[in-house]
Amino acid sequence: MTKTTVLPGIVLCLAIAGVSVAAQAVEERALEHPYVEALVVAILLGIAVRTVWAPDARFRSGIAFSAKQLLEVAVVLLGASLSLGAIVASGTALLVGIVATVIVGIGASILICRVLGLPARMAILVACGNAICGNSAIAAVAPVIGAEPKDIAASIAFTAVLGVLMVLGLPLFVPLAGLSDNQYGVLAGLTVYAVPQVLAATVPVSLLSTQVGTLVKLVRVLMLGPVVVFFSLIAPRLPPELGAAPPKAGRPGFTKLVPWFILGFLALASARSLGLIPDAAVAPLTRLAGFLTVLSMAALGLGVDVRVLARVGGRVTLAVTGSLVVLVVVSLLLIRGLRIV
Repeated sequence: MTKTTVLPGIVLCLAIAGVSVAAQAVEERALEHPYVEALVVAILLGIAVRTVWAPDARFRSGIAFSAKQLLEVAVVLLGASLSLGAIVASGTALLVGIVATVIVGIGASILICRVLGLPARMAILVACGNAICGNSAIAAVAPVIGAEPKDIAASIAFTAVLGVLMVLGLPLFVPLAGLSDNQYGVLAGLTVYAVPQVLAATVPVSLLSTQVGTLVKLVRVLMLGPVVVFFSLIAPRLPPELGAAPPKAGRPGFTKLVPWFILGFLALASARSLGLIPDAAVAPLTRLAGFLTVLSMAALGLGVDVRVLARVGGRVTLAVTGSLVVLVVVSLLLIRGLRIV
């Protein structure tokens, strides 16, 4: 991916991000508080642009680069603001609760999908995408179970659309459910699909929500390795799909199980915990991470075609939405059950 190929798409995302930041600044001057954060404005503007104009090949590489690599860099930079002591302070009960939520989420999602008549492999993709980390989980699990390309595409399409809807709608739980910043961080970490999207869902609430949400989400993502191993073991027992070629199951590499940006996040968090990152550097790094996130949310919006909902079918819509609702309910019950304040 050369500088020339990615530049037009990055410039487009920068333009949308610039408008979004300016809109937030106007809000702050007029209302003293940004009720619609730049992150949200960037997503909505990106979706609006994508709805009326589909960027051609000149822009696609840069948009994809902004939505993935730049957002992953933002996650890495966020590690500088988090001490690993927070993991220990979170307690064994929360760690066990996160693992239990992932297991219950996968089981309930597969059950919903199968009741609605979805194929076994697609049910697994939807379940892992919902319960762990969206596209990354789908991409990691698909080869080990021999999933069909059409099932992978449909699962990823819904992850993109519902991932954006979660980012936009989840903050409403703060007033509706009376959640504290800490509780909301746990909820976001347990329910939002991708690690970078946790930033978009929590930054508008508070820094504490962002730190807690990222921490919980990272523990959730680390469940991907054991889950992939489990499904690789049961893959030979899955029923063959009608008209499909025999699946070619395989095992993903280490970078599929533990993405590089998680390692980078943990490295910076470790450096911060050891005092290797001075306090004066934390604020600039956090601001840079925030701007990269706004830019990446613009790219995310540009990649979402809301019309995809009409093309993939009602059963998939119901299955994915139902699975997500179950995950949210289980997460809220966990927060109340552990008496997180």
